[in-house]
Amino acid sequence: MTESDPVRVLVVDDQQLVREGIASLLDIQPGVTVVGTASDGKAAVDAAVELQPHVVLMDVRMPEMDGVEATAILHRRAPQVRVVMLTTFDDEEYVLQALHAGAAGYLLKDLPAAALAQAVRLVNAGVAQLDFSITASLAATLASDGARFVAPPPTPRPDPVLTTREIDILGLIATGATNREIASRLFLSEGTVKNHISRILGRLRLRDRTQAALYARDHGLLPDR
Repeated sequence: MTESDPVRVLVVDDQQLVREGIASLLDIQPGVTVVGTASDGKAAVDAAVELQPHVVLMDVRMPEMDGVEATAILHRRAPQVRVVMLTTFDDEEYVLQALHAGAAGYLLKDLPAAALAQAVRLVNAGVAQLDFSITASLAATLASDGARFVAPPPTPRPDPVLTTREIDILGLIATGATNREIASRLFLSEGTVKNHISRILGRLRLRDRTQAALYARDHGLLPDR
């Protein structure tokens, strides 16, 4: 795909009116083309394997197979396809389950079409997308000792060696701290923090800050309050 090529999108929703409405509105946005639709998770997996979209907009609650299960299967069968959950449900458990399944974003359906198209373009460029309204609550959930969501065991991987400073930064990422806030707390420059984060993502083979936050929570690396 070159920079001038449109982002190929598959729209998945069990409600025909919603599915067709999203597809129609998105298809007229610049830099985006809708290559197909599907009405449930099983059909979504089959369509994604056949049509090879760049991005799948996936509803959460659907018959036959829900969006989270479909995302997990797609993550294994077509890891190059990026999945964004597009739903009316902002429940923290859904968010965490979707991210653990391999979703690259979680957005709510009240987005304007232009904003949704921009999110699709950003996800295709490798930038994870989380709806602003759920970001703060997600950070609080990740930092909470009593979080309701029980994460599945992490995928086995070689045990990377992180420095004490990198562990500190990883834990602060999980609290939702920005680079500036991390720099202020650890008495570092923002540039140094960015370099540390790049090394952390590379060593842990993580895609972005969201996956880093989930990794920190799963491995007990949250900072003491």
